[in-house]
Amino acid sequence: MKTVQQIFDTKPLQIFSVSPNTSVLDALKLMTEKNISALLIMQGGQLLGIFTERDYARKIVLQGKASKDTPISEAMTANPVTVSLADSIDLCMQMMTDKHIRHLPVVTENQAVGMVSIGDVVKFIIADQKQTISQLESYINS
Repeated sequence: MKTVQQIFDTKPLQIFSVSPNTSVLDALKLMTEKNISALLIMQGGQLLGIFTERDYARKIVLQGKASKDTPISEAMTANPVTVSLADSIDLCMQMMTDKHIRHLPVVTENQAVGMVSIGDVVKFIIADQKQTISQLESYINS
C-alpha cells in the first residue's frame, strides 16, 4: 500500500501558511508568488484552516467583499480534512473525491508538515503505474 510519506519522499516538505489576521489580498499575493492554489492558516503552530482559490471565488468575489479589507479568517475553510504521513494514497483519492476537495493538509503529532494536492496524488499514481508496467515488460522479455 502506497502512502502519503512516499509522495513526500519525492517532493520537498514545504509549508506555505499565513496567520488568521492576514488580508485575503496578501494571501493571494503569496499564492501567486509561490505558484500555489492553497495556503494553510496557522497560529502558534496550530492548523486553523485552509484557504483555496475556490474559497476566494465563493467567499470573497461572489459576496462582493474587498480582498484588501477582509482577513483570511473570514474566507478560510476552518477545521480542514487532514491526512497523516501513514495514510494511503487510495484514502487521499477517496477523501478528495467524496468531499470535492483538491488539497489535504498533512498532520503528524498535531503539527502540519505539508500539504498534498490532487496533482501530487495523480502524478504519484501515474509514476507508480509506469514503474509497474516497466517491471512487467522486463519480466515478460526475460
